[in-house]
Amino acid sequence: MTATTDVVVVGGGIMGMSIAWQVARRSSLRIVVLDKGTGLGEGSTGASSAITRQRYTRVENIRIARDANAIFRNWADYTGLAEPRARNHPVGVLWMLDDDPVAVAADRDRLVAEGVRAVVLDADELRDRFPALSPCLAPFDLTGETPHECRPGEAFLLEEDAGYFDPTGALEDLAEACRRAGVDVRLRTEVVGIDVEGGRVRGVRLADGTRIAAPWVVNAAGPWCNRINALAGLDLSWPLVPTRVQVLHRDLPPEVPRPIPVVGDGSGGIYFRPEAGDQQLICGSILEEDEREEVDPDELRRVADRAFVDTKIHALHHRIPDLPHRGRLGGIAGLYTVNRLDVLPVVGPTELEGFVVANGFSGHGFKESPMIGAMVARYLTGERLADDTEVPISFFAVDREPYELEGKNVLA
Repeated sequence: MTATTDVVVVGGGIMGMSIAWQVARRSSLRIVVLDKGTGLGEGSTGASSAITRQRYTRVENIRIARDANAIFRNWADYTGLAEPRARNHPVGVLWMLDDDPVAVAADRDRLVAEGVRAVVLDADELRDRFPALSPCLAPFDLTGETPHECRPGEAFLLEEDAGYFDPTGALEDLAEACRRAGVDVRLRTEVVGIDVEGGRVRGVRLADGTRIAAPWVVNAAGPWCNRINALAGLDLSWPLVPTRVQVLHRDLPPEVPRPIPVVGDGSGGIYFRPEAGDQQLICGSILEEDEREEVDPDELRRVADRAFVDTKIHALHHRIPDLPHRGRLGGIAGLYTVNRLDVLPVVGPTELEGFVVANGFSGHGFKESPMIGAMVARYLTGERLADDTEVPISFFAVDREPYELEGKNVLA
């Protein structure tokens, strides 16, 4: 049996659903979203920390994150839902990375020039605004082999209009918005073939033997993206590697002073943020060496390793000295698709006419998803909306050269 549509989106995570919604917002094209999972968010989205920071190395990424942040702050208007499930949490993003006040001030100036609300705090101002946090910036040896002497930093960068979003709620909201707009969202539907004829994509074949004919196929399959590209006969020559990443979580007892922002902690090599109405903390790594565990995405171990939890909790206690050495500890593992060359994605048309990719987000995908969706939708429809980013899709082109970045990790 063969059905027909205009656009097939392979992958129903935050990226695929954002692309579908952005196409639906600006056109009457028929759209089908296909995901082999039994529920929404079984790939990268479900374990995302969904931090909406805007500090990046390249100005284009700052602009994309800034424009996406505006969407998150106006989520009900964007989705058209009167009561969306997802909430924006503008708790601030605090960067505790650099002890050079001149460099921190320059970082602030770059953000402010792009319309981001950012300020520099000294150690006293940090204590006043976030009394639970130690201002120490001395390197912290997680092995315990090197004695640690705290040394307060002189300057800290705070993004005042950033924070975090509810990732699973956001995905459910987009799925509802898509369905209301007539998008056909199918779970438990695996793509096992890509039909190609005359150098152009013609549709997809499904595991149940049916076929969907379409002139456009978008690969937004997250950690499974390489399989879909291979089905289309494509080798993008980018090392897009499914990578296991871990996050610990623990209770945040009432005796720890609030508020607590999102924190990027260079001395301990971690990031953390509040969760569950400030009743928990989640904590992950910002170290490149912790983003190297290549996995088969179908064989993911979803429980965090005990060694990871036991190591990172020490860095968390260093940053929050009042955090009691008691309470429930746990952790989960999720998936990034890491572009090993420059940790930026590849987005846009490929050499196969009609076949478009949005792959390799290296942990940046959630915060960029509204604007990546806009880029792809504008390419497919030719229609621009007022809240689209000005950064062109060519910035992430499949045939671009790798960008030079200081670090190849989640903070790049």
